[in-house]
Amino acid sequence: MIADRLKVLRTSLHRRIAGARRTYLRSVWGMNIGSGARISLKARLDFTNPKGVHIGENTIVTPSVQIFTHDFVRANHVDTFIGSNCFIGAGSIILPGVRIGDHCIIAAGSVVTSDVPDRSIAAGNPARVIKSGIRTGHYGMLVGPTVS
Repeated sequence: MIADRLKVLRTSLHRRIAGARRTYLRSVWGMNIGSGARISLKARLDFTNPKGVHIGENTIVTPSVQIFTHDFVRANHVDTFIGSNCFIGAGSIILPGVRIGDHCIIAAGSVVTSDVPDRSIAAGNPARVIKSGIRTGHYGMLVGPTVS
């Protein structure tokens, strides 16, 4: 009984903290982050060009993900887009100017150097599409059968 109450309390607290972080990133830094998006406190977003970060609704960005919106060597600032209902695996690196479509899964540790089309799974360094035509729900959770 106490364990159930603690679980409910923990879940409620987590949602409030996630919502507060999303509000902070939007209002203070000007990032475009969709409602319901969850961004780990350990994820690293690019504050050199914060208005270039675009994350869709109900997308989850897990710990140690790095999202870049600038290239220091070429001295350019570009927008980086992550679609809605995506899962970005732990330790992934999203390079500047990349577009990740809606309903995508990026495997843990991937380095995304080029665009990923909608409804795809990408993995590796550099990340390559390994499966397309997938169906996902909120936070990139697979739903039903998938097509290769």
